Amino acid sequence: MSEEEMGVLVKITSAGTISIPKQFRKYMDIQKGEYVKVVLRGDQLVVRKVTIS
Repeated sequence: MSEEEMGVLVKITSAGTISIPKQFRKYMDIQKGEYVKVVLRGDQLVVRKVTIS
């Protein structure tokens, strides 16, 4: 996957959750049970991988 901006359409559930697409999780090496940080930047939501010790 290129580091250029990529987008995938995802649907928000009635509980307000979204799923991070598999190819993004693989590229970012995000595993089940790990944490991500969601940041509001203007009109964008940015999801960042974080490490909690």
